Amino acid sequence: MSLTRGAVRTLAQTDGHNSMPSFMPVVQIIHVKKVETPGGAGSERFRAIISDGQHYVQGMLATQLNHLVHSNQIMENSIVKVDEFMNNLVQNRTVIILLKVEVINPDPKQRFGNPTDIAKEGDLSAGGGGGPPQAQPMYGQQRNQGGGGMYNQRPAAAAAGGGGSNPYQNRFSNNASSNSSAPIVTSSSSSSASITPIAALNMYMNRWVIRARLTTKSDIRTWSNARGEGSLFSCELLDSSGQDIRCTFFKEAVDKFYHMLEVDRVYTFSGGRLKVANAQYNTCKSQFEVTFDQNAEIHLDNDVGDIQHQLFDFVPIAQLENVDPGKYVDIVGVVKSVGQTSSIVSKKSGQELLKADLVIADDSGVEVNLTVWGDRANEVQSAYVNCPIVAFRRARVSDFGGRSLSLNQSSPAMVNPHIPETQRLQSWWSTTGNKSIGSMRSLSAGGGGAGRMDSFEDRKTIASIKDENMGHTDPSKPDWLSFKATFNFIKKDRDGGAWYPACSNSGDPCKNMYKVTQTTDGNWFCDKCQGTSPTCVRRFIFSATVTDDTSTTWVSVFNEQAEVLFDGATADGVFKQTFEDPENHNQDAYDSYFAKANFTDWIMKCKVKQDTRDGETRVKTSVYSLHPVDYAKESRDLLKAIAAL
Repeated sequence: MSLTRGAVRTLAQTDGHNSMPSFMPVVQIIHVKKVETPGGAGSERFRAIISDGQHYVQGMLATQLNHLVHSNQIMENSIVKVDEFMNNLVQNRTVIILLKVEVINPDPKQRFGNPTDIAKEGDLSAGGGGGPPQAQPMYGQQRNQGGGGMYNQRPAAAAAGGGGSNPYQNRFSNNASSNSSAPIVTSSSSSSASITPIAALNMYMNRWVIRARLTTKSDIRTWSNARGEGSLFSCELLDSSGQDIRCTFFKEAVDKFYHMLEVDRVYTFSGGRLKVANAQYNTCKSQFEVTFDQNAEIHLDNDVGDIQHQLFDFVPIAQLENVDPGKYVDIVGVVKSVGQTSSIVSKKSGQELLKADLVIADDSGVEVNLTVWGDRANEVQSAYVNCPIVAFRRARVSDFGGRSLSLNQSSPAMVNPHIPETQRLQSWWSTTGNKSIGSMRSLSAGGGGAGRMDSFEDRKTIASIKDENMGHTDPSKPDWLSFKATFNFIKKDRDGGAWYPACSNSGDPCKNMYKVTQTTDGNWFCDKCQGTSPTCVRRFIFSATVTDDTSTTWVSVFNEQAEVLFDGATADGVFKQTFEDPENHNQDAYDSYFAKANFTDWIMKCKVKQDTRDGETRVKTSVYSLHPVDYAKESRDLLKAIAAL
């Protein structure tokens, strides 16, 4: 194996892999050093010095290569083949960003040649090798380089992150004299050489231009805190490589661009700042997201049909049980039914919100409730007639009433889209699905939803938890079952009541769920949002035993299910009635809630999963939904089951 002679000069003279895709030199990493950054471990970076035996150049490892350093595959004197790279200019000094490498020899035990700094060679845009780089034996003498050749000039137009002129520069002015009412202008056909694919974006780029279709645009949101106030909106962009990225516009950029950007139009975007995506709120494929200010440049581009209109990554409805609450998914299915539009008052804003509930089913024979919010709720009655196939983008998964979905105002929904899934589901619905409406298994139940529990045929017994080894088959995934059982003991004697104090912030990221602690001045502090409030919201949490004719088991009961069990009573309401006065507890009133709930029958859906705490692993059963027993229906189902024996 030989180092590629002249590789460093070519790396320094070339914009990057896109301009020379066949150039994959073999080089030696003669030094690796961790760069201390203010961001801590999450933004850890490594500097590398790259040598071809003749010259060396400063380099950086892209963060996706950090694991090679941690595993000692890249260390001092390692030999690697450079598959993808980028040339960047940092403080007037050439820095080669290694994006993708193949480790050939992690520890050759020696340094090859006596390389000198390529930066001391002067103007790298002239002179250099007399042709393509040649292989240099690792153990041989250095050969003289000729002059002139095909690699001696940097392309005039900037490729991904490189220098040079920007073909999109100054298409409109951003200075004070510019016409800010029309910042988006139509461009002629974009040059593909000047476009950076979303998949190629990385934190080391100084300049880039992406060409993408605007697939979603949120409403304008405002904020106000101790640091000031402002507004923002978010978009998602999809390019011809099939990658999408989230971008956010702040303050002046909102006024400048919001009404100019139209969903489903193709634009070129430049002048944004890249940052690592927050996976909690970002479902796009790109590991980065973009922030734009008023200096961004956005140009309407020709739509030649090379970019698809939406990017879907569908999850079958039956698999939603394995998706964590709070995650976002793409769903396609038949709209079985549409509920009436209603309204609620937001706890966070005090504003009235419109909502409508849909029931969605697919060919797995499973259905789920989906709630549509905002002005779109007024349109569902007319938009979803005759059981159409609808693809929903970015529906939020909730554990309210088992599993349910929520769709906000900006999330796309496409009726009978031109995708393979539409034809498949139409065929299923016309031949099988519409004949099994009453027997479909529903993931949504309780909480006043339109869905149902598992069908009678799908029900199990408490003994099934042990007999079927539930919770042990795959520690990373829960098992689910529904059964009819009776509460025969409720553990109510927790210190301070069968609840915990939760953050009063009803918005992201807390949503009244995270525990708070009381400070010495009587306020409540939340570790999640770092906020302090004079009040908290109490949420039920307790253990209980439930029994059927086969066995008894302990279950954990959480707030939503406890409120159903206690006939709508909230933890805050019970607290105010019983424990709010510390010197006059009303124990009898407290006990009465639990006494009334004890020895009541329910059909319950439970999650069974391994839980490790303090080094001890055990199987935990949690109640995810409760449904009162309809004794008439239960009797009919029993008679039907007996007749089938």
